Amino acid sequence: MSNSITITRPDDWHLHLRDGAMLAGIAPETTRHFGRAIIMPNLVPPVVTASDAAAYRDRILAARPAGSNFEPLMTLYLTDKTDPNDVAAAYADGLIRAVKYYPAGATTNSDSGVTDIKNVMPVLEKMAEIGLTLCIHGEATEPHIDIFDREAVFIDTTLDPLRRALPELNITSEHITTKDGVDYVKSQPKNHGATITTHHLMINRNHILVGGIKPHYYCLPVAKREEHRIALRAAATSGDPRFFLGTDSAPHTDPAKESGCGCAGCFTATNTMALLAHVFDEDGALPNLEKFASLNGPAHYDLKPNTDQITIEKSDLPVTYPDKIETGDGPVTVFNPGHDIHWRVVD
Repeated sequence: MSNSITITRPDDWHLHLRDGAMLAGIAPETTRHFGRAIIMPNLVPPVVTASDAAAYRDRILAARPAGSNFEPLMTLYLTDKTDPNDVAAAYADGLIRAVKYYPAGATTNSDSGVTDIKNVMPVLEKMAEIGLTLCIHGEATEPHIDIFDREAVFIDTTLDPLRRALPELNITSEHITTKDGVDYVKSQPKNHGATITTHHLMINRNHILVGGIKPHYYCLPVAKREEHRIALRAAATSGDPRFFLGTDSAPHTDPAKESGCGCAGCFTATNTMALLAHVFDEDGALPNLEKFASLNGPAHYDLKPNTDQITIEKSDLPVTYPDKIETGDGPVTVFNPGHDIHWRVVD
């Protein structure tokens, strides 16, 4: 395989930038390599209206490093009380690119999420009508459901009935983690895509639990069995246009992660492209990296690819990355795959 690859500048179709001092500290880690990103709206309070999204976009733009052309693609946080007309107006104005569906209680800052999909059908019907994408955190959250089964149950109980009710709705199944998720997306028409994270291509649940709990590998949806990781890698490296990169890079300070009730999230913005080059090289699919990271996502969102490029090189010696990113809120640990990486983006 080649020791160097040049690809269209990638985008991140699922990103957490937070706000305030954290935003200022970690934004450069994404803007360094990525042209655009779908920005998650689960702030406190969440981004639920067009005015919320406009104000948050302005804060992100202000946090870009000098000379950066990074474009934040804004989303609205779907709640039981979301106004379909507000959503439609924000989309018509070019302010938002998607609406985010969190089942209430599914992950960090999701308590304001949807309690019953029936409550938001008017919004979803309007979105289908105007061509606005629904980004779904696809997990069932009922207490009796095993955390490792949440994705499969959600597909059966919520996602598939929604697809049947609104087949014209453009959907992104975000951060899929199972073979069930891969197979379901493959069974759907071209208006149903899925993001796959960097860390779910590299770890399974053993990495979190064997030899002691590893809080910086804990995320939601949680990593699953090895058979599911293998299915995700096969999907990501295949070149199939339905699968594309969404890092779900989610910064939390070390004290918030390393606690008795640690926050869910892996911070991968800093080294994602190097890690992906490792994965695609290891699986003999390096020519498909550009499809996964740079081309499939824009096509799903009806956008053109970026016009510039990045080069990723492989070296004989392992490449080092920062252990932590220091922010005004505190240190954020960078995802460590647990083995040597020989790839780096050429600056």
